[in-house]
Amino acid sequence: MNVSAFLEKNFRHFNARELLSAAKSYRDFVSAEQNGKMMVTLAGAMSTGELGISLAEMIRQDKVHAITCTAANLEEDIFNLVAHDEYRIIEDWRALSVADEVALRDEGFNRVTDTCIPETVMRHIERKLLKLWQKAAENKEFKMPAQFMFDLLDDDDLVQHYQIPRENSWLAAAKDAGIPIFVPGFEDSTLGNIYAARVYEGKVANHQAIASGTMQMEKLIHWYKETSPKNPIGFFQVGGGIAGDFPICVVPLMIQDLKLDVPLWAYFCQISDAVTSFGGYSGAVPNEKITWCKLEPEAPKFMIQSDASIVAPLIFAYVMGM
Repeated sequence: MNVSAFLEKNFRHFNARELLSAAKSYRDFVSAEQNGKMMVTLAGAMSTGELGISLAEMIRQDKVHAITCTAANLEEDIFNLVAHDEYRIIEDWRALSVADEVALRDEGFNRVTDTCIPETVMRHIERKLLKLWQKAAENKEFKMPAQFMFDLLDDDDLVQHYQIPRENSWLAAAKDAGIPIFVPGFEDSTLGNIYAARVYEGKVANHQAIASGTMQMEKLIHWYKETSPKNPIGFFQVGGGIAGDFPICVVPLMIQDLKLDVPLWAYFCQISDAVTSFGGYSGAVPNEKITWCKLEPEAPKFMIQSDASIVAPLIFAYVMGM
């Protein structure tokens, strides 16, 4: 029994039914008949969770057409690509004591749930990026954060030392497919912190190397305006936070601030463990987005309250007919 058949036989109620319904609707949305385009947003630590194994294939099969992600997901795809074998897995991570955490820190590891990323890979990538940042800053050449990572994918020294197949990198798949990647809040990441530190030290001339959030929003306006006349655009949100909040706002921006006549997002699915309470936007039900001029009232809407590291690969497998 393949994954799709398994889901159709067993996923009948509650979050399981919602997962299957979302997957069926996604598959139909990007079919030749509907010809929809999908924005996928990545929060959390999906790259360290190796979502790239399934997401990269989704990109290659033309099921994903734009990505918005946190800077952590951007950098951690590269970290995993070049240092996967140096990561440490903690089987019983819930039982770690404070002393255990201190020991990991002193050994140079940064823990993300059960996975510990070595500090050495961050410094290795920093040395590569520093030259790129310096050149761009000196030339006042604004680049999207993802463009610097694309440049690293062309670095022969790094290519020779990949520790996982390149095909498991969603960033490499996005580069090959030529789809846009938007990375709001770059400063909220390891490399964003390092960039600020190097500007502070004077090793990088200024902040004019990395496109700001507002510059990226302008580029997103252009992408949405150029894409939406021919194709309905959907929104598949993994987690919450800025990765989802930033791109979904491009539609009310265009309608309310630019007075443009553009279609709203035509499909919406969010995988999140957040609940609707205390004004938590990441737990807001999809219908709430109607009042903000984000979602078409008749758009398919799904909220799957579960673990994205489990749910997303299953949905992707179904969409790809696996």
